[in-house]
Amino acid sequence: MDCAAGGIDMSITKYAGPECINYVNITWRRIETMLILIATLYLFCWSFPKCSLPTIPLLDKDRPGKRFLLVLVCLCWGMEIGFKCASRTGIYLLNPCHITTAMQIYLLAAKPSKTVTAVFRIHLNYLNGPILAIVFYETDTRLLPFEATVYWVQHCMMLIVPYYLLRLGGVYNVENITDYNWNVLAYSFLVFYHFTVLQGVSILTNINMNHIMCPLDSDPFRGQLYRTAVFFHEGLLCPLVCKTYILLSQFFLTKFRYTKVKDNLNCDIDLDHIQ
Repeated sequence: MDCAAGGIDMSITKYAGPECINYVNITWRRIETMLILIATLYLFCWSFPKCSLPTIPLLDKDRPGKRFLLVLVCLCWGMEIGFKCASRTGIYLLNPCHITTAMQIYLLAAKPSKTVTAVFRIHLNYLNGPILAIVFYETDTRLLPFEATVYWVQHCMMLIVPYYLLRLGGVYNVENITDYNWNVLAYSFLVFYHFTVLQGVSILTNINMNHIMCPLDSDPFRGQLYRTAVFFHEGLLCPLVCKTYILLSQFFLTKFRYTKVKDNLNCDIDLDHIQ
């Protein structure tokens, strides 16, 4: 526990401490958690049967760019783990952006399969995480040399990797732009993770994991209902960012003359023409 949380300043109320953990009335917190988890279960049961994967040739072709990205992401994440251990804040490795980075490492390293396609489609719904981390950055506690730099590199890499994988195509394919079943499924996983794992860890350690227990000072929804507000506005933001990212990637990969490499984002793309 000293390695995981010994370096966290409990006096900074936006990160930790009893005042933060008890920000939301405990009775309402329990009721809110129960209602949101019930809604999450409904979203999962509604979306999961509707999510389907195409049958495509599982071509396992080595790409220098893919190997380079894998090494770069692993190096970046390894440095981040090292910084967390050195600063005794390893518990923050449970935050969603680190989980998403781990998913991207899997996508870059795993052999082609339907599981890879499913993970790829799900993780696209978590790209609002690095965008929010870049816009509302928190680097004031990153005091070690290059620690803040790695923060920026990691979150930028999280936005670069999916674009390259979409460029490759094959198992890295997406559903129809009007299909929201994968978005709902991915969001149900995200909410469940926050209100079980992150909230549970926060209560046990008095550490505000990903602001699940108390909001930022700049949060416009500050108050007893801020988590309910997050449930709804992130439910809109996650699919919005995902679909926007796909549309932009589609434009640059299939239409923009200077970056076009193929005619469409279909899973049937011929990988022999992709460098």
